[in-house]
Amino acid sequence: MNASLSLAVTLVVALLAHVALKSWLNARQVRHVSRHRAAVPAAYADTVSLADHHKAADYTLAKAKLAQIDIALDAAVLLGWTLLGGLDALNQVLLDAMGPGMAQQIALVLAFTLVGGLIGLPLSLVQTFGVEQRFGFNKITPALWLADMAKGLVLGLVLGVPLLWLMLWLMQAGGSLWWLWAWAALVGWQLFLMAIAPNVIMPLFNKFTPLEDESLKARVQSLMQRAGFTAKGFFVMDGSRRSAHSNAFFTGFGASKRVVFFDTLLKQLSPSEMEAVLAHELGHFKHKHIVKMMLTSFALTLAGLALLGWLMQQVWFYTGLGVAPSLTGSNNALALVLFMLVTPVFTLFFAPVSSWRSRQQEFEADAYAVAQTPGQDLASALLKLYQDNASTLTPDPLYVKFYYSHPPASERLARMQAA
Repeated sequence: MNASLSLAVTLVVALLAHVALKSWLNARQVRHVSRHRAAVPAAYADTVSLADHHKAADYTLAKAKLAQIDIALDAAVLLGWTLLGGLDALNQVLLDAMGPGMAQQIALVLAFTLVGGLIGLPLSLVQTFGVEQRFGFNKITPALWLADMAKGLVLGLVLGVPLLWLMLWLMQAGGSLWWLWAWAALVGWQLFLMAIAPNVIMPLFNKFTPLEDESLKARVQSLMQRAGFTAKGFFVMDGSRRSAHSNAFFTGFGASKRVVFFDTLLKQLSPSEMEAVLAHELGHFKHKHIVKMMLTSFALTLAGLALLGWLMQQVWFYTGLGVAPSLTGSNNALALVLFMLVTPVFTLFFAPVSSWRSRQQEFEADAYAVAQTPGQDLASALLKLYQDNASTLTPDPLYVKFYYSHPPASERLARMQAA
């Protein structure tokens, strides 16, 4: 068996395992949530209504049904692009129309991205205007949805095309260590985006107004002083224009850090609960979770680019994935797209590791919050957030291990009570 055929067989086997695993986990989640839908867990019988419990279960089941369609669609799209010749055909059409060169390579990546977006568009619309709408979470209008999409497209072109050009140029002119220079460029680009996001990017989509609640502002300022943390300001984001879901977060870094509360969150939580939620977010900073996640991401990106640097030199990498590489021109865009296509098939099997680490960080942030504020405030805030976001109290344990970046409410509350 030659290398090209071996790669094709490996992809098919890995894809089948990928689909089977995700479908099995999804089915487990459906069975487990359905089995426990009838009654509120005993630990929450006095705090969670049966109606809220039913809503959370039904919302979870509706998302699972959509997820199963998404699993099948992703697999079909991957096969269509690779072994069934879709990417090769697109590349040949653009070569015939434009000839080889940088413009053709950029056009290939942009066309691939556009086609992928169009394929996924119906499912995204069903998620937003179907599932989210049915459960009362969607607040976005079709006009605002179209405006967001247009802004996102323009922003993607303005910020993405220069980066794509730089990556392809480095792949061509950077020599055998191009992947190292490309990695440095990506790191710098990500840090740049983080720096400009609070004042340039995010205001394009949401309105940010200074927090006016003086009592709450005094609480959070006192908390941040105790924690030795400074921020540029406290802001309220009009998240209710798009969704009834709620959150609070820090954005930016260095001198541009700011605290942001969803307007929906201010309506759901008391001042003491808000303080506890903020203390949790401060816990992430105190434990340097953000920095650790960034460093991990940078390291994985470096490893991925190094692997791509080797694969793009192997003819079987292209032919084994259904693409005829050029023997005289550049194949850099082809290599980049193929790598983006097949990588998720194999990385799924490492998902439990990253999910576990993320859940551990949430526990650490909870512990920090409980040390800074009364534990009952964080517990009641978490329970309200789980209820308001219709998060099921009875997820499948194995599904949690694979996918949950945050521990289920039962685990978080039990650990806080034990502490």
